[in-house]
Amino acid sequence: MATIQTVYSGSLRTNALHVLSGAEIITDAPVDNQGKGEAFSPTDLLAASLGSCMLTIMGIAAREHKFDIDGTKIAITKIMVSNPRKVGEVKIEFTFPHQNYTESQQRILKHAAHNCPVALSLHSDVVQNIIFNFNSI
Repeated sequence: MATIQTVYSGSLRTNALHVLSGAEIITDAPVDNQGKGEAFSPTDLLAASLGSCMLTIMGIAAREHKFDIDGTKIAITKIMVSNPRKVGEVKIEFTFPHQNYTESQQRILKHAAHNCPVALSLHSDVVQNIIFNFNSI
């Protein structure tokens, strides 16, 4: 059985259905590539997938080591390049909740982020610029 079923609905827009849950995602081409920019673009989803994957794997690692990262936020910046048009860099800046993470916990979280499945699946040409702001408000 397929994991995702996607339909092209016209006007550079798609509708993806997560078969198991019924959740839907609409994509739209960005304004700099003939679209309306009214939804995530496919390359926006790539960047969002990287950030969400990192947070998920970090959450698993934190749970296994008996601490939490609840409230952790990320700001994601996707940088496109041309010739060919593709994602050239994804900048992810983590801001952790106000908490005193030990050096060991920080190492665990960094390792988890850098080794999430999406990070490991991206081509090495895509720069993953990761910034960790520990003990922030």
